[in-house]
Amino acid sequence: MKEKLIQIIKEAGKILIEGYYEEKNVNFKAKKDLVTKYDVGIEEFLKEKFSQEFKEFNIIAEESNNDNIVFNNSIIIDPIDGTTNFVNQVPHTCISVGVYKNKQAYMAVVYNPILDELYTAQSGEGSFLNGKKLTVSNEDDFQKSLISTGFPYTSGTNEDDLEDVIRKIKSILPKCQDLRRLGSAALDLCYVAKGVYEGYYEMNLKPWDVSAGILILTEAGGKVTNIKGEDYKMFEDKYIVASNTKIHMKLLSNLNA
Repeated sequence: MKEKLIQIIKEAGKILIEGYYEEKNVNFKAKKDLVTKYDVGIEEFLKEKFSQEFKEFNIIAEESNNDNIVFNNSIIIDPIDGTTNFVNQVPHTCISVGVYKNKQAYMAVVYNPILDELYTAQSGEGSFLNGKKLTVSNEDDFQKSLISTGFPYTSGTNEDDLEDVIRKIKSILPKCQDLRRLGSAALDLCYVAKGVYEGYYEMNLKPWDVSAGILILTEAGGKVTNIKGEDYKMFEDKYIVASNTKIHMKLLSNLNA
């Protein structure tokens, strides 16, 4: 399954590359939430191919109506994670696909064709970038740790979310090496997996944002929880907190300060 999955996603990557360099017509799902014909086109391409090849799985996808789909044996698709980056030709954008069996992460692919980065993982078999095994950072000093975050679309319209974002930045930024915000949750998790970041947190994410990145990170030795330090439930929890494991408790304590 893995090789076929990668082959299909790489084919979809050609659509992303084509759209990345073209002038785009942009629509808004919400005030700051963009969607292009390429989001829809890549999603339809993947859904068609996956439905033909992997009939035992249902498909949950960002731009589709998922109301009647039960999460169990599922392929979860984000056709373009980092659409704002895609529209503005910022190269941190990707296709994210997580495969779940009995609600458990089984396989993951995050593909950034602009930078030619293919992140893959399978449960119990490790995670890889372009075939090279990934391992999280060994840094255990929070002051030396580079932390990534993201800003929710609701921070432009929801005063409580905006205040929470600012409060957590004020708590984290003075105590770590620095903060980064690149605009793709899937890639943020992959960057923790390959040791670029020591930690990452964000609010209000959807399952397709993180379904693949979670497995890639945990297979590289990382840790993912909610803000209480409990197992992260991607259909329920408001916050995701991810790390190289070594700074996890410190990251949680600072976020909850």
